[in-house]
Amino acid sequence: MATRTRRPERREEPLSRQRIVEAAIGLLDTAGEGALTFRALAERLATGPGAIYWHVTGKDELLNAATDAVIATMTADTTSTTSTTSTTSTTSTTDTAAATPQEAIRTLALGVFDAIDAHPWIGTQLARAPSQSPLLRVFEHLGRHIQTLGVPHPAQFTAASALLNYILGVGGQNAANARGHHPHTNRTELLNATATAWAELDPDEYPFTRNVADQLRDHDDRTEFLAGLDLILTGITTRQNPTDPTPP
Repeated sequence: MATRTRRPERREEPLSRQRIVEAAIGLLDTAGEGALTFRALAERLATGPGAIYWHVTGKDELLNAATDAVIATMTADTTSTTSTTSTTSTTSTTDTAAATPQEAIRTLALGVFDAIDAHPWIGTQLARAPSQSPLLRVFEHLGRHIQTLGVPHPAQFTAASALLNYILGVGGQNAANARGHHPHTNRTELLNATATAWAELDPDEYPFTRNVADQLRDHDDRTEFLAGLDLILTGITTRQNPTDPTPP
């Protein structure tokens, strides 16, 4: 009887820069930046560190590529600004391209906020490398929308910077708060405990904080983020289009 020839096993998908970056994102999400080593990445990809170095020169480049891969989806096709009715976090790329400048900024900002919430390490990376492409993508698109709003050139840098700093600051703080939760304490329990502590503060020393304790207990982070963003956008547009007549 003839011997049946064994069919060769199916080959693994060839190693590529994209696969390496995707694996790095998964490792960063599950274990944090400290766990991202080329040895750990090689184990995840079932390859050797040398094969990874063929595509990526070092950890800094890999972190930048991972950050850029996530942020790039937030800034794709957001330069056109015609009218639309959608302003929610589920706005698609097509909707964003048809948005007013304010709506496009809100969509971009919320996208970055959600990205930092889902990938807490991104906030640190964006703040750490202001000259790298991930942060520049966000700054560039904010600036284009600021230009479309008609903000005069001398004020454009300040307006775009204020928006960028707010997005990164609040997004990063929200992610830090989430990471800082005790493993056996959920967000609701933490807010209730903090609100109770605020309500018991000295009324002469902390009258305002005591007065807003219940608002802390019930607030939604994303809703508050958008409300703060709208305050900045209102300030930008009001300053450029004052309602009061200019004195002679």
